Amino acid sequence: MAEKPASNFRVAADNRQARYHYEIGETFEAGIALTGTEVKSLRTGKATIAESYVSPEKGEIFLINATIPEYLQANRFNHEPKRPRKLLLHAKEIDKLAKGVEREGMTVVPLRIFFNDKGRAKIQIALAKGKKLHDKRETEKARDWKKEQGRLLRDKG
Repeated sequence: MAEKPASNFRVAADNRQARYHYEIGETFEAGIALTGTEVKSLRTGKATIAESYVSPEKGEIFLINATIPEYLQANRFNHEPKRPRKLLLHAKEIDKLAKGVEREGMTVVPLRIFFNDKGRAKIQIALAKGKKLHDKRETEKARDWKKEQGRLLRDKG
């Protein structure tokens, strides 16, 4: 059997705070409706989605407050950096996300923007529940203990 070629999967923006502030549930992969200058700007890797969120409105899903900086070579044809961007999902997935948001404490969080094997810009979003302060402390303790375990094992062997 032939080996698969190496994938061109490349992350353009990552939301590292999401796993700290939210308990991640079900994840979805969605397309993003972008203009040409937005795609070129995303390829430079300077986009930020740390303070952005996903909002269901009138049967559609939008990415709000994500910053994709202007593409320098585009002059007057440039895009607005913080405009709302439509996410492309199946109707069943949109319904699932909308029902999750209606429930208490659930929110839709963007995790990362990436380019798939075909070179298309995609976004990974998750249905998540906000963590309380004690949960965040517990996560931090577990992370510190894993680091310490790694150090101990490395020193022994």
